[in-house]
Amino acid sequence: MTVPMLKIGAVLSTMAMVTNWMSQTLPSLVGLNGTVISSEGTHERIISGLYPDSEEGWQVYSTASDPDGRCVCTVVAPARNLCKRDPRNRQLRLLTEQVQNVSQSLEVVDLRTSRDLQYVRDSEPLLKGVDGRLHTYVANPRTLTTKGLQELKGQMSQLWPLLSVVDQYRLDLQTLATLRSELLNLSIILTAIQEEIGAYDYEELQQRVLLLETRLHSCMNKLGCGRLTSVSNPITVKASGSRFGSWMTDAMIPSSDSRVWSMDGYYKGRRVLEYRTMGDFTKGQNFVQHLLPHPWAGTGHVVYNGSLYYNKHQSNILVQYHFRSRSVLLQRSLSGAGYNNTFPYSWGGSSDIDLMADETGLWAVYTSIPNAGNIMVSRLDPRSLEILQSWDTGFPKRSAGESFMICGTLYVTNSHLAGAKVHFAYHTNTSTYEYTDIPFHNQYSHISMMDYNPRERALYTWNNGHQVLYNVTLFHVIRSDG
Repeated sequence: MTVPMLKIGAVLSTMAMVTNWMSQTLPSLVGLNGTVISSEGTHERIISGLYPDSEEGWQVYSTASDPDGRCVCTVVAPARNLCKRDPRNRQLRLLTEQVQNVSQSLEVVDLRTSRDLQYVRDSEPLLKGVDGRLHTYVANPRTLTTKGLQELKGQMSQLWPLLSVVDQYRLDLQTLATLRSELLNLSIILTAIQEEIGAYDYEELQQRVLLLETRLHSCMNKLGCGRLTSVSNPITVKASGSRFGSWMTDAMIPSSDSRVWSMDGYYKGRRVLEYRTMGDFTKGQNFVQHLLPHPWAGTGHVVYNGSLYYNKHQSNILVQYHFRSRSVLLQRSLSGAGYNNTFPYSWGGSSDIDLMADETGLWAVYTSIPNAGNIMVSRLDPRSLEILQSWDTGFPKRSAGESFMICGTLYVTNSHLAGAKVHFAYHTNTSTYEYTDIPFHNQYSHISMMDYNPRERALYTWNNGHQVLYNVTLFHVIRSDG
C-alpha cells in the first residue's frame, strides 16, 4: 500500500511544480506578466497577446527624382504581414505550439493519475483485508483452511488490476522526465530571445511598432493621388460561391472597420454574408447574415461608411442599406440609366449600373440611350444619392470587361476573359482620356467584379468562383505645401 501511494504523491508533486513553473515563468519571459490569464483558453489568449492581428500591414515606399528634380514616390500596397518574416516570430510560434503540447500532455497525465488514485483508494480496504489474513496465516499456518485459501485467492484476483496501475505509473514517470527536459529547453530558448530583444519588453515593442505605423500612414496621407502604372500578380484569398458575385471591405477613408462582405450571384439575390475579419472570411467562420428587403441586380455593389449601396433588381433605383440598423436608409432613381441588361459590361449579368468608391468619394458607372451606350461616370452624394457631377467618357460600355475608380480616374479593362488588360483611362479632374496598356493576369478566366479599395490600395475581384486580390502600383507626386 505504501509504495503505490508514494509514487502517486511523487507524480502529483512533480505535476504541481511543472504547472506552477509554467504559470509564473512563461508569462514573465514573453512579457505577459501584467496580463491576467484564466485557465480556460490560456493558449488562445497567449497567442492573441504575442501576435497582433495578422491583417495589419505596412505600405512599402520607394523614392526617386524626376528630370525637374522634384521628389516622386512609387507606392506598392498593401504589403501585408507586419512581422511574419522576422525569425523571432517563427520561434515564438513554435514555442507556443510546444507549450500547448506540453500542457496537453500534463492534462492527460493529471486525469489518468486522478483516476488511478481513486481506484487505489477504493482498493485500500481490500488490501488491508488481504494483508491481515496473510499476517494471520504466517503467524499460525494451522488456521489456513481450504475455504480460507479460496477466499484469499478471490481477494488477490481482485487486486490484479493494480499491477497495470503500477506499470502506468512507471510510464508516467518517464513521460514527466521527458516533459521536464522539454520545459528546460523552452526556458533556455525563451531566455535567449529575451536577451536578443534587449531592454524592451513586448508591450514596449508593440507601442513602438504602432507609433511607426501611425507615422507611416501620416506619410501616406501627404502623398497626392496617384496614377495607375501596374497591377501585381493575383492573390487568391478564397474559392467559394458561384461563377458570379462580389465581395468587399468598407471603402471609406478613414475607417477601422475590418469586416468583409460577400454577395453570391448577380440575379435577384438578397443574402449578404458579413464576416468579422478577413481571416474569418478565408476560414468561413464568424459571420452573420443580412437579408435585404429588395433584391439586387448585377455585381456592382459597394460598402461605404457602414452602408451597402446597390442597384435594385429590374430598375435603375439605387438603394442604401445600413448594416448596423439592418434597414434601408435611402432609395433614389439614377435618372436615365439603363438596367436589366440594356447596357451591361461584356460579360452581361445585369451589370448595367456599377457603384464604386475611391479616395474622392462615391461613384456610379452606367450608360443611357441619349449618350449612345457610352460609359457615363457620375459622382454621388452618399447622404442623398443625388448626382453631383457627370462625365461622358465616350467609351462603349459593352466593349468593357469591368471598370474601377482610382483617385478620380476611371480605368476600364478591355475584356473579362483571359488576356485582359487595363485599356482605357478617363480623368475626371481634366475631362480627358487616354488609352493605356496595363496587363494583369486573369488567372481564372472570367472576372465578374473588379473594384478598387482606397483603404487597402488593392483591387478586389470575383473571378469564376474565386475571390482574388491585386496589389496596384501608383505613381505619386509628393505635395510640397507645408
